[in-house]
Amino acid sequence: MHLDHNTVVLVADGRKLLFLRNEGDADYPNLTVEHAEEHPNPRDSEQKTDAAGAARSTQSGAGAPPIAQGGSNQAGGGGQGAQFAASRGSLGETDFHQLEEDRFAAEAADMLKQRALANEFEKLIIVAPPRTLGELRKHYHKEVSNRLAGELGKDLTGHPISDIEQAIAAA
Repeated sequence: MHLDHNTVVLVADGRKLLFLRNEGDADYPNLTVEHAEEHPNPRDSEQKTDAAGAARSTQSGAGAPPIAQGGSNQAGGGGQGAQFAASRGSLGETDFHQLEEDRFAAEAADMLKQRALANEFEKLIIVAPPRTLGELRKHYHKEVSNRLAGELGKDLTGHPISDIEQAIAAA
């Protein structure tokens, strides 16, 4: 991927972000940190206090069809309103950790929008894990999209800047 002079690179995941700027040129990139941010996001189990809710339903309740008179309620017996055993379904657990990562990605996209509208960069490259990249894309402003020079679906937030430069050059 081509990394021109003065290109801004956002390296982010669900809780960390780095704004880097190429002070070098395309042949010899030199990314320098402009802004770094880390958002605390404890494990999901540390954020929730209750188990998932449950739903109970039966077909033999008030809304169920009546059992046919004189018929059997067994398979092949001609009965028309078979009763079902009560079932319990889970309403699904909320993953608070993932919700917070998605919220952080939306905030990062808002930062990009503010910087783009302030003309703080002309070209942008975004490096983020695929899930975070997908969440960022949902929130791109038109000005951010217009300045986007490339995206790289990798998690490089914990890597040295030299590794980030090499990954972008290889992409």
